[in-house]
Amino acid sequence: MNMIGPYWLAALAAGLPLHALAQATAAEPQSVVVSGSVQPRAVDDAPYAIDVVPREAVRAAGPMINLSEGLARVPGLVVSNRSNYAQDLQINIRGFGARAGFGVRGIRLVEDGVPAAGPDGQGQVSHFDLAGAQRIEVLRGPYSVLYGNSSGGVIALFTAPVARTGGEVEVDAGSFGLRQLRLTAQSPLAGGWEVRASAAQMQIDGFRPHSAADKRQLQLRLGWRGERDRWTLRINDLDQPAQDPLGLTRAQFDQDARQTTPQALEFDTRKTTRQSQMGLAWQHRFDGGPLRESQLAAYAGVRDVTQYLAIAAATQGNPRHGGGVVDFTRGYGGMDARLRWAWPGVDVVAGLAIDDQRDDRRGYENYTGADSQRVLGQIGRQRRDEVDRARSVDGYAQAEVALGENWHLHAGLRAGRIELSADDHYLSNGDDSGVLRLHASQPVLGLRWSLAPGVQAHAALARGFESPTLGELAYRVDGTGGFNTALQPQRSTQAEAGVKAAGSGWDARLALFEVRTSDEIGVATNAGGRSAFQNVGRTLRRGAEAGAGWRSGAWQAQVALGTLHAVYRDTFKVCAGLPCNAPTAVVAAGNRVAGAPRGTLFTALSWQGGAWGDWALEARGVGRTAVNDRNTDAAAGYAVAALRASRSWALMSGLDLEVLARVDNLFDRHHAGSLIVNDANGRFFEPGAPRQGLLALRLVARM
Repeated sequence: MNMIGPYWLAALAAGLPLHALAQATAAEPQSVVVSGSVQPRAVDDAPYAIDVVPREAVRAAGPMINLSEGLARVPGLVVSNRSNYAQDLQINIRGFGARAGFGVRGIRLVEDGVPAAGPDGQGQVSHFDLAGAQRIEVLRGPYSVLYGNSSGGVIALFTAPVARTGGEVEVDAGSFGLRQLRLTAQSPLAGGWEVRASAAQMQIDGFRPHSAADKRQLQLRLGWRGERDRWTLRINDLDQPAQDPLGLTRAQFDQDARQTTPQALEFDTRKTTRQSQMGLAWQHRFDGGPLRESQLAAYAGVRDVTQYLAIAAATQGNPRHGGGVVDFTRGYGGMDARLRWAWPGVDVVAGLAIDDQRDDRRGYENYTGADSQRVLGQIGRQRRDEVDRARSVDGYAQAEVALGENWHLHAGLRAGRIELSADDHYLSNGDDSGVLRLHASQPVLGLRWSLAPGVQAHAALARGFESPTLGELAYRVDGTGGFNTALQPQRSTQAEAGVKAAGSGWDARLALFEVRTSDEIGVATNAGGRSAFQNVGRTLRRGAEAGAGWRSGAWQAQVALGTLHAVYRDTFKVCAGLPCNAPTAVVAAGNRVAGAPRGTLFTALSWQGGAWGDWALEARGVGRTAVNDRNTDAAAGYAVAALRASRSWALMSGLDLEVLARVDNLFDRHHAGSLIVNDANGRFFEPGAPRQGLLALRLVARM
């Protein structure tokens, strides 16, 4: 492997303060992780790069609305807040997920064992219960067969168990009209039962015209624990209408980043999302014999989306066009059943996962009337009516073997099939039905060895698999309608080597990686809410990720650094303008992958001052990022700082008042918060929020 040499310098540039850290005095217990492992283990014992964001960091990072608030501290992970609630967060790990125009793809999303991504790999995180999170685990790369159909890794949220009776009232107020009320109550019950419920409503006006949102969310967690069994039922409900200000061109972004694209106002672009989901998990422990545990997780949900796009009436004149209003109802569900065996020095898990998704998808013109009587931004004639399906069945097995006192082997295999289909019911413009059947096998091999007390090294090799999503299959590259069955899955070979070390009051970790992908899925054209995708050949990703933490007395410091070299290895063609019936613009081999920044940096210095409260200064940096695969423009790198202060007062026995104050983008830096990569209209830039403040009041009751 040639991935190691050039990146030792990058590791040194991270500034891992090993000598200074060794002088610290207070020891910190290791976090326990379960993502990717046969059974819970210390984070340093995992033979792959994984980070844990604890509950305290999530609560200190903001109003607990967006996943982007607390994950900047994870090296190699980019979570871009679009400041646009009509679109989900933009998340990429090692460059995977960067091309997503909406939603999250290439990354497996899990909440308490329940997938937040469909069998086609497309996911959303808007319903995550951040206020109830005990921790968030981020596994980078496909180094566990417990998860399928993702190249970038896993983001898993775990809610806190109910330990005592209590409740919380949170009131948030912030810049740009942010206001939020959250109510939470929890209690252990008789007979081993426990319950936790929360309700939250958030409203925001936004710093750009036409960017207001109203988010209402309900969460219920009901659990039961017996001598050998544990049941957990989770129910969540989300209702989120939001305006969509769209992206800006380079000229608009440079002139005034707070403006809104005129087309957004003209078409009243907006999106309403409603989602209800239920998940049930059962764990049973066996006594005696090698069979130790069984787990069963099942889930089901409904997601309704109505979205108004800025697509000109003339463009919709094409009889094969699906219209400018997207309206679909998604029913989804699945199950994951597994068994775990244990012998001296050997742990094995085997399981079966089944997932199913059905989209009743309709399209309408985004106008009524004709000519001078035309009214934009209204549902008009129906232009699309189809049923999209995604179904997957995967079997997997993973073993962890102790090879002596200092060596441990991690090996597994996941294999299965995915069927993606469209059944067209709107036949006046032709039959756009189609079926794509895919087979995948994902082997994983990892090795961990103890170099010295508190020092662990690891190496891992895995095959990644990422199918096209139903959205990526919706349109053909030539602009005609029809299911894009020419699109094939991308497959990758990924290698990683790293070291993790911890001592008295300090910890440090380093990972070096190389990823070679074949049949990379890329954007051929992206305009008017419609994206057509193609396989663009081979890509290469190389990088280094480093992190360190230090604690001494009241002081604590943290640094996380990621570098990424992501380029195309083959030449291919894309559309350069509209209309486009065939790609003609050349993307040269060696061009950078759009949306994947050159590097990321996070630093934090905090002080726990007792009666003076807790204070912290944070800084986050993102490197230069190409806006399209042709590399004709790029978003400049930037760095933003944040200052936060918090304090808790005991009002009476069992009743505390917690106050959090934050100022983000402290120096009011002009920057692109996220990018709409390869947009054919040139509206690539989604501006990041200017300086903004937050005041959170949390009344916490404990019994």
